[in-house]
Amino acid sequence: MLELTMAAVTAADAGATAGMQMADAPSEPGAVLRVGRDKSVCRLSTPDDWLFVSRVHLEFRCGPDGTWGLTWLRGSQPDPSSEVRVTVAGYARSLAYGGTLPLPRGGSGEIVVQDRTGPRSVNVGFYHEV
Repeated sequence: MLELTMAAVTAADAGATAGMQMADAPSEPGAVLRVGRDKSVCRLSTPDDWLFVSRVHLEFRCGPDGTWGLTWLRGSQPDPSSEVRVTVAGYARSLAYGGTLPLPRGGSGEIVVQDRTGPRSVNVGFYHEV
């Protein structure tokens, strides 16, 4: 099972957990969880006016062996208006626009989608329960 928690944070909200959303999915091949502005396909959705987040921004997909991968989906613009950083076991790294990263089996971490134009971010914590 992959469990996600998401908080949309502005400078005024820093440290607050109001508005936190949660989603989970079993670790079965083909299972998908998405994060973005489009509430019709995303289990975790950001405010509609947060244009630095694509309609479907992040996709968590379970592979045939029960492990999960994270993809930053390319949007309609050639260059993103955000940055995505992934922290696992205290090690942070940037995720390339359009890139995919395997998540550790039985691990946890955080993904931060940071607005390049202002002090806003989407923080998604993950925990892969085995």
